[in-house]
Amino acid sequence: MGFLICACLLQLILLTTSSGVAAQSQPPSPARILDATLQDYAYRAFVRPHTGIVYNATLPSNLSGIAASAVRLRSGSLRRKGLEDFFEFRVPTGVVVQPYVERVVLVYHNLGNSSEFYYPLHGYTYLAPVLGLLVYDAANLSAVGLQELNIVASESPISVTFSDVRAVPSGSAAPRCVVFDLNGAPQFRDLEGTNKCSTYRQGHISIVVNSSEIAPSPAPPGTISPPIPTEGGHKKGNSKAWKIAVSVVGAAVALGLLAMLLLCLVRYKRDKKLEVMERNAEVGETLRMAQVGRTQAPVALGTRTQPVIENDYAA
Repeated sequence: MGFLICACLLQLILLTTSSGVAAQSQPPSPARILDATLQDYAYRAFVRPHTGIVYNATLPSNLSGIAASAVRLRSGSLRRKGLEDFFEFRVPTGVVVQPYVERVVLVYHNLGNSSEFYYPLHGYTYLAPVLGLLVYDAANLSAVGLQELNIVASESPISVTFSDVRAVPSGSAAPRCVVFDLNGAPQFRDLEGTNKCSTYRQGHISIVVNSSEIAPSPAPPGTISPPIPTEGGHKKGNSKAWKIAVSVVGAAVALGLLAMLLLCLVRYKRDKKLEVMERNAEVGETLRMAQVGRTQAPVALGTRTQPVIENDYAA
């Protein structure tokens, strides 16, 4: 009985843990869905693939304004020679591909006017479109949903020279480079010159300016500025607090169930030990109890056979 209770508790803990993980897992972001879509259309462009030739992808109408291209290279050649003038990107020598594959496909992204939709950056304004460089395995050019390979520039960084940069708004701070990793996390870096950024890894990159530091233009006389909506911020804060509360409650429930499971196991071992002791007591000889002081204690029975003198000449 105790064992069945322990098994049920263990199963309940597993179900609680799995449901908590499922609740915390998030669906893929629009940017990651776009990466997979562009990889698919870029591979379709390889009708008669040749190494080192750039192929432009034909995208559907719902991706209007976005461009994607691909080039297939040998990993060893990419490391020894690099890749010059792959649109705005310049890949230097010494790039390491992990895990190693014989051939790779470099996919180029230009998100154009859709940059802010796929990579929203609160408080900043884009001065250039978001550009991307992702690397995939070239073993199967008909594959879809491929996982990106990891590349690292071991010697000099990958440089990006933007050809379309808008003017910096007056009164704003100096523009900066922003680099997004595959998870969409931004990192800010200094701009080199007026239109050049650099990175050591694949991902997406652009030029931004802090829009919160731009001095607002004076309002015409007699006009009243509209109130700033804050409902969205409250919803976001409430959603975050709700997630934290659910995580804390789930952790407390899991710890409580684990404590009950440990207690159940201890009781189960104790019951088994008592059963063994009782079984051994039933098999052995029953001892007579005698009063010793104020307690009962077992004592050995008397001798069953009386001694007999074997010598006939005994007096």
